[in-house]
Amino acid sequence: MTDSLRKPSRRLICESSNKALTLQSAGRFSVNWFILFNDALVHAQFSTHHVFPLSTLWVEPISEETSGVYGLKITSPEEQFSLLASSPVEKAKWLRAINQAVDQDLNGCPDFLMAGSGSVQRPEPPISRTAKYTFYKDSRLKEATYEGRWLAGKPNGKGVLKWQDGRMYTGTFKNGLEDGFGEYIVPNKALDKEDHYQGHWKEGKMHGYGTYKYATGEVYEGSFQDNMRHGHGILRSGKLTSSSPSMFIGQWVQDKKTGYGVFDDITRGEKYMGMWQDDLRQGNGVIVTQFGLYYEGAFSSNKMIGSGILLSEDDTSYEGEFIDDWTLNGKGTLTMPNGDYFEGTFSGEWGTGLKVAGTYFKPNLYDTDKEKTETLKLGVLAVAPDEKWRAVFDECWSHLGCESPGQGENWRAWENIAVALTTSRRQHKDSPEIMSRSHNKTLESLEVIPQHVGPVTLEKYENIRKYLIKACDTPLHPLGKLVETLVAVYRMTYVGVGANRRLLEQAVNEIQSYLKRIFQLVRFLFPDLPEEGSVIPVPSAASHDKRPHCEEETDCRPESTESGRLVSSSGLLLPVLLPRLYPPLFTLYALENEREEDVYWECVLRLNKQPDLALLNFLGVQQKFWPVCISDLGENKKVLPSTKNICFASAVESLQQISTTFTPTDKLHVIQQTFEEITQEVLSVLKKDFLWSMDDLFPVFLYVVLRARIRNLGSEVHLIEDLMDPSVQNGEQGIMFTTLKASYYQIQHEKIT
Repeated sequence: MTDSLRKPSRRLICESSNKALTLQSAGRFSVNWFILFNDALVHAQFSTHHVFPLSTLWVEPISEETSGVYGLKITSPEEQFSLLASSPVEKAKWLRAINQAVDQDLNGCPDFLMAGSGSVQRPEPPISRTAKYTFYKDSRLKEATYEGRWLAGKPNGKGVLKWQDGRMYTGTFKNGLEDGFGEYIVPNKALDKEDHYQGHWKEGKMHGYGTYKYATGEVYEGSFQDNMRHGHGILRSGKLTSSSPSMFIGQWVQDKKTGYGVFDDITRGEKYMGMWQDDLRQGNGVIVTQFGLYYEGAFSSNKMIGSGILLSEDDTSYEGEFIDDWTLNGKGTLTMPNGDYFEGTFSGEWGTGLKVAGTYFKPNLYDTDKEKTETLKLGVLAVAPDEKWRAVFDECWSHLGCESPGQGENWRAWENIAVALTTSRRQHKDSPEIMSRSHNKTLESLEVIPQHVGPVTLEKYENIRKYLIKACDTPLHPLGKLVETLVAVYRMTYVGVGANRRLLEQAVNEIQSYLKRIFQLVRFLFPDLPEEGSVIPVPSAASHDKRPHCEEETDCRPESTESGRLVSSSGLLLPVLLPRLYPPLFTLYALENEREEDVYWECVLRLNKQPDLALLNFLGVQQKFWPVCISDLGENKKVLPSTKNICFASAVESLQQISTTFTPTDKLHVIQQTFEEITQEVLSVLKKDFLWSMDDLFPVFLYVVLRARIRNLGSEVHLIEDLMDPSVQNGEQGIMFTTLKASYYQIQHEKIT
């Protein structure tokens, strides 16, 4: 033992051979000898001994009043024991000696200075300190080395933990365990690469949001719980050049795909949107392929088994029983694009020849069978929109301190928001790419809890609207994180192979479900906000001819009624959500309306070859509305028979702006502006007031629509119709929109007149 403890720099301070210090609860015949050096405390027993480095040693006196003994409690990273002194003097001597030795060791002084030698001694060394230690006993940390901050015998604060097998954790610790944000590296010897995790930890386990890059090349980004993928996450497998690239985004439960998720199999050119159980497709779902095939129906054990609907690109459809992927087996109906159909029993794989035993129908010959030619109702066997992305919304509720939607304290939710923003701002202050999106001023303003107690007035409603715009634009805010995630999952679903026209209705329903569920969150944060469809009254003092709280004309939303402001989820949230979801959504509209828009566009090109006066005449516009002179750069020019693209130019220019807007509200505002421009031009021609009749107005508006040459007008019309606020339909803008819609269908009809 003497040789192993001998070091040139080591100095003896004191030892307990005179039994001045003994181990509490020691056996009757045991021998315990304590030796204090200037760098370690040694505990010797018969032929064995253990060295406790002073840098990771904590000592505190045991109260004599409660215990009745002169004791010292010694704490090291892996052990805690009590020493008993023979007298109060011995206790004080050992306490002072150990504390001074620890303090000297932490300060890097090699020689121990006894008290009274002129040095200024602190009463005791810091309880929190930086030190290095190699574990020898703990089963999880055996032979691992930790270097970093400590608190009372346990790693606490920032540090680095290295195992002998190459594993390494760099990050924060709490009470001896990985807790907070950290990086974890695990070598994979078989592949000669390493797994790499970066994210949040709790009580020694991966917990919260993180990114795990596997040695195999897979990358998981999402939620963890107890070291397992749990919650919402995305798994990317392989690269585009590898044999099996794929991507899954959806819900995980205890490391397995369970719940709703979207799986994009890039190699096979298939995308699945549906339910999962233990990593297998199980329940209702939809598959679309790059060849235009569409299937919706039941899945079991990862296969199409049960009732389903299958459509091919040319509109051939099968509705009936399946036994395997793309394999028909059992009763069903096969319908041809021309409406002819088979009813009977089918077997075989789609595209490789089917065996049919049944009856063939030619419905065009029989009036009684006309109902059979009705188009299939799609989406019935798909996952309901409110069942999609539940994990995403659950995580948002959880961040607000609610165990389930709406079940929690409002004040705690605001407290959690403030803490999340403050913490994130501190964490990301050195990340310019994040701070550029979430400027410090915006974050500071969001940290202030809005005053929202009492009935919601128009002013409070406007403040809520402004708050939501800022919150949803900041990924560090729970609502902003929610919107960012919803945009990601929406694009993942409906881009690429997912850009299939048959998915349009599901895509629209999904947006409406988002609005409904986000509005529930908003009403939880602002409990006094009235429910959907309620009206916030105009203050009685407000004059009827003024429209309050409209800083500029575009802020005067159509949900404003004469009696007040209509509360609607679409009015509050569509301006925030739709611009981000617009590209994939509008692509689906364009694909769905491609055929009718081709007819419309051909007619637009044909009719636009005519000069202005000829076209006005062709469309039946009354001559009294024809412009005679046009002001061009301040100079009046006469409209000649050869003049082209001059008449109603300002109205045409206005209508063209419809393609640059996103929300139905903004598009309706463009249509209204167009009508106002037409009226102004006609007033300048007639030089007197007049009232439009639809018979007079429609041909003029039709002329403007033709000259505006909007390529995807059908898609614009259908998008407005699907997402516009119902309260607008019977108002002034509703009538104007109906006129635009009628113009679109009239132009298609013009082809054959």
